[in-house]
Amino acid sequence: MEIWINPACSKCRSALTLLDAEGADYTVRRYLEDVPSPEEIRAVLDRLGLEPWDITRTGEDIAKELGVKDWPRDETAREKWIEALSAHPKLIQRPIITAEDGTAVVGRTEEAVRDALSR
Repeated sequence: MEIWINPACSKCRSALTLLDAEGADYTVRRYLEDVPSPEEIRAVLDRLGLEPWDITRTGEDIAKELGVKDWPRDETAREKWIEALSAHPKLIQRPIITAEDGTAVVGRTEEAVRDALSR
């Protein structure tokens, strides 16, 4: 199990606290420092069953600068979104937890973190 975190994020800290309380075996990835490649983002999206726009923090300043809210949300623009997430990792929703069964969840709630633990 791996968890992508931003240590400044309260949701990430809550997820780590819950993982620790449950005795989970996991690896922390500080994705702002250890930036995921486009290939890694594609793999996580496949595991999540989501599209890149589903995990993009559109309220971030860089999102506004890039104008991502106006980008098409379809297959023709998918790579543009993935490249933006890799170039600007602050745009990636957090925390993302990869589960043992090959799936992943965006662990913003206790229920989502527990879901990842049960897989």
